[in-house]
Formats: sequence, structure tokens, C-alpha cells
Amino acid sequence: MAGIAYAQSAAGTAPAAGSGLASFGQFVPLILIFVVFYFLLIRPQQKKAQEQQGFLTNLKKGDKVMTGGGVHGTITGLTDTAATLEIADNVRIKVQRGYILPMHPAEEKQADSAKKG
Repeated sequence: MAGIAYAQSAAGTAPAAGSGLASFGQFVPLILIFVVFYFLLIRPQQKKAQEQQGFLTNLKKGDKVMTGGGVHGTITGLTDTAATLEIADNVRIKVQRGYILPMHPAEEKQADSAKKG
């Protein structure tokens, strides 16, 4: 055991001058990776979640929406946790609010033309 203790050099026990800057330099790539992940992944995802939450709180009767499963319909009733959608004449389904997505204008036009024809 004594051989191991004497094997360590005196320079290894005392920090060298400027080593604080050198150790910080090791963390710079890690910090840059986190910044890139934040701006490319985390921030856009948070923004999209806020938009979806705002959409769900502003739902009202008569809105044309789509469910997460792809069912298109018009809202005929709302509660705090669910919405009733009319997907055809006198055909209504109840869907949880979290699974409702906004319809894009192109999908809305397609749904209108299918309902007319």
C-alpha cells in the first residue's frame, strides 16, 4: 500500500495555475449541446403545447375539429373534460378534450365538400 501512496507526484496533488479555466473549457461543448437542444427541441415543443392548450380552452359549439384518430366533426356540446362531436347527420360521439386537434383550412374545405356531395 505504501508504494501506491508514494507513486503520486507532487504536481498531481496541487492544482496548477490556470486549471480553473482549463476545467471550464471541458464543459463548453456540453453547454453548447444543451443550448442547441433547447432551441431546436425543447422551446418549439413548449410553444406548440401552449398553442394546443390555448386552442382547447377556446373551443366553442360549432367549431369544426378533428380528433387525434382522424375523425372529423363539428362540436355540438362541451364539458370540462369532454366534447360531443357530430360526425354525420344525427351521429354524435363523445371525445376527451385532450384528443381534439384543430382542422387545417385544406382539411376543412375537403370535409365541407364531402358533406355536400
